[in-house]
Amino acid sequence: MNLPNKLTLLRVILIPVYLVLWHLDFPGNNYAALAVFVVASLTDFLDGYIARKHNLVTDFGKFMDPLADKMLVLTAMTCFCAMGRFPDWALVIVMAREFAVSGLRLVAVDNGRVIAAGMSGKVKTFATMVCLCLMHLTVLPIPRWALDWTCVIVIAATTLYSGVEYFVKNRDVLNWNK
Repeated sequence: MNLPNKLTLLRVILIPVYLVLWHLDFPGNNYAALAVFVVASLTDFLDGYIARKHNLVTDFGKFMDPLADKMLVLTAMTCFCAMGRFPDWALVIVMAREFAVSGLRLVAVDNGRVIAAGMSGKVKTFATMVCLCLMHLTVLPIPRWALDWTCVIVIAATTLYSGVEYFVKNRDVLNWNK
């Protein structure tokens, strides 16, 4: 198993660690959870960079990397949703986009085509991870509600935009007449 795939697996392993730290009741547990989230998020960028730079792209990595990313982000969003800090409608937007784009990619593969991650998808992932990191902070220069809503709006907007872009750019994949 190559290094990028090990980093992807590390990200998956860090998800339950994040959850345990999130739920434990000790001073600073949110910062401990944040540290794990940051490390896991960095593996998302690092594994892709290493895989492309050293030609270590594998089928396992193509499958598991985006899945690990979705699992990490949706886990954090679900935790914030349970606290009432991330609205359920925004979580549904994110989940719907992820399922829809994954479905589009499956149809494309069935037609012998690969849909690579677009720039808007990468921006969405980066913005989402940064926003979720900010939401972990307890000492803020602005009211918590203002930060939370700003993050929710940024996440929802970048998610919607990138989802629509995937379908517009790849509309030929879906043959509506068959």
